[in-house]
Amino acid sequence: MAITKERKKYLAGICAYNEGDKIRRVIEKFNDYAHYDVLILDDGSTDASIENLKIDGLPIDTIVNPQTMGAGYGTRQIIDYAKEHGYEAMFFISGNDKDDPDDINKLIAALEEGYDFVQGSRYLPGGVYGHMPAYRKVATRFIHPFLFSLIAGIKITDSTNGFRAVKTSLCRDTRIDLTPTWLDQYELEPYLFYKAVQLKYRVTEVPVRKIYPPQGQGYTKMKPFIGWWSILRPLIYLALRIKQ
Repeated sequence: MAITKERKKYLAGICAYNEGDKIRRVIEKFNDYAHYDVLILDDGSTDASIENLKIDGLPIDTIVNPQTMGAGYGTRQIIDYAKEHGYEAMFFISGNDKDDPDDINKLIAALEEGYDFVQGSRYLPGGVYGHMPAYRKVATRFIHPFLFSLIAGIKITDSTNGFRAVKTSLCRDTRIDLTPTWLDQYELEPYLFYKAVQLKYRVTEVPVRKIYPPQGQGYTKMKPFIGWWSILRPLIYLALRIKQ
């Protein structure tokens, strides 16, 4: 485990699960160590992709789960790490090489303007997306943003994009409970996004690039029906006040 001696104000958190060579490419791209430290959250990978990374001497720390716990569980671990180590904010980056490191500057600029939750949007003017299956394009561009906007009462163009920045102070708010196990899969991210809007935190979107790798390299771990129910049900639960 690499030890960071002088921590930056920002943390780039990267969740990874059996990403093969993609995680190496992510580490090589997201290397602006003057502005952020890097945390790799390995959620029980069995392909030795994390062990084979050459990160000695770099400001990169790792957390390795002995078994797969879920995307939401890993996101919670990154948030807890950021709180414990005093980071001002954290960026969430895909471990499968879909995000563009140049877009970090847009997240930082919005944070420094005073925003608490900065959502990357591939669908805003200036945003870019590619190699996306048609059903995912429909779901991520129309269905989920429509439902999110309707329930949250704010116009959002890309509610499922995991590339975002969140201030640590928001995650310390006792009105936001990220601990329930029902948030362990894909539920936690839309839940946190909704709570940020509901509690009147400053929320904005910025245009970003999100290019899916070729399908043969594994462009997603999300299963079509189970995964989509996982990101839809927080909206349904919150709208019906089943959950708070």
